[in-house]
Amino acid sequence: MKKRLLIWACGLGCLFGTSGLFAQDYNNASQLAQRLRAIASGSSSASLQSIAKTDGGKDIWMLTLGTGDLDNKPAMAIVGGVEGKHLLGVEMATRFAETLLSDNASALDNTTFYVFPNMSPDATEQYFASLKYERSGNARQTDDDRDGNLNEDPFDDLDGNGMITMMRVEDATGDWITHPADDRVMIKANKGKGEKGKYRIFTEGMDNDKDGAFNEDGEGGIHFRKNLAYGYPYFVPGSGEHSVSEKENRAMLDLLYTKWNVYGVFTFGPGNNLSSPWKYNRAGASKRVVTSVLNGDAKLNKFASDAYNAAVKMKNAPASGQQGGDFLQWAYFHFGRLSLGTPGWWVPTVKGDSTMTANKDKNAEVNFLRWAAQENIPNYFVDWKQMDHPDFPNQKVEVGGIAPFKMHNPPVAMVDDASKKNTDFIVDLAGMQADVKLMNLKSEEVGKGMTRITVDVYNAGTLPTHTEMGRRSRWLRPIRVELKLSSGQEVISGRRILTMNNLDGDGSRQFSWLVKGKGSVEIHAGAPHAGTDNATVNLK
Repeated sequence: MKKRLLIWACGLGCLFGTSGLFAQDYNNASQLAQRLRAIASGSSSASLQSIAKTDGGKDIWMLTLGTGDLDNKPAMAIVGGVEGKHLLGVEMATRFAETLLSDNASALDNTTFYVFPNMSPDATEQYFASLKYERSGNARQTDDDRDGNLNEDPFDDLDGNGMITMMRVEDATGDWITHPADDRVMIKANKGKGEKGKYRIFTEGMDNDKDGAFNEDGEGGIHFRKNLAYGYPYFVPGSGEHSVSEKENRAMLDLLYTKWNVYGVFTFGPGNNLSSPWKYNRAGASKRVVTSVLNGDAKLNKFASDAYNAAVKMKNAPASGQQGGDFLQWAYFHFGRLSLGTPGWWVPTVKGDSTMTANKDKNAEVNFLRWAAQENIPNYFVDWKQMDHPDFPNQKVEVGGIAPFKMHNPPVAMVDDASKKNTDFIVDLAGMQADVKLMNLKSEEVGKGMTRITVDVYNAGTLPTHTEMGRRSRWLRPIRVELKLSSGQEVISGRRILTMNNLDGDGSRQFSWLVKGKGSVEIHAGAPHAGTDNATVNLK
């Protein structure tokens, strides 16, 4: 096994021109496929399959990592690429698989991991295109402005630099001003403080279809994380004609709904309930269609959040990017599993020195520009440049802004530490998973050919066997306790098959039967997502 892992590591190094396991830049679809094939071919504990092809002809890959009976022991799904412009999530999910096999292979003895590295391959490919812009949608052609034409008003590269940034148009009727700490950054004027707008803001381009809107119907169709069933946003650009309309969304959900052993979903993306856990809201939790994390699950989320923050030691996380149709929320509210999400990395807070104007409102773009300058990040900002624009005659128009992808996708070489800490956290979390055991088994003769059997069904894990939402939705399978009899045996007292909707971590429940007959009986307890155990009892 060690020899195969060494060959696998060397193969990855040759493939990507590195001295270690990891690529030196983000991977396009072809490079990612080669990398995943190298993972699968390099370890007997890994297998790879394509579960769908997008409209753009890209594979949706799933790595299965584990040993033994893969689909009948507790499992976690690790998901990247839920947001197309967040290539970091793809890298984090892929590195998780690589690091797990090279450094944490023992975790595979008790847990199966289903890794979906990139759910938005059509969108992430824009990072490698000749025209770079932050894209969230797949390759489906759409009519976002409902005018009967498809993709007729795309972005236009006005300054010819191969990137789409922003336009600011000097206009007294506008709502935007420059930030007091950095005049490269645009913010909304606070009219409550007497501020007056000076600019209007648009994405870089022209009004090609002359409908008064800019770049509203371009390439990049349906967003993976707007197309899920929970809180689905009807009639919103990027959400699709109906929930789960897209091949990638349908394929993933169809597959997950067959994986009864999945107890948790870990998402690398904008949604973040690890740095700051979801809060319980009694009114939202009492609705027929629940809109709040349930109370017990809020406590579970808080427990995971505290452990995560202690492990990764990254402070001042950005606001969670949750929205309607989001995958992180679907995995909890509709799939009923423990659902945890994080970007995995974010720009550290820069403490300004005496030469800097204070960033009093903690503006994220100002902070990014200071960090990028401090770290010598190349080409992170396009200086504002005045241009003639046919849609704004006799007005001052400037094109510029933060370069696409730079703010949320650091150079790959900078994520080593964060990647390792996130992987270690997931492995530690898997070590806390529910683990059903049969304990304190007793049998005693009570006369007339009968034996009393008593056993404690115990959850040796830290996590409960079921989330509260899983119990409420009745989607997670219950803990099944069964007494298996042979011919000539009979249960006199007690139910032969019983079920439990939950066992808390370090919790137990005692069962007892009165059995008549000779020979032995077998006790089976558990569920695929919570572990199983068996015991044989000789009748007295």
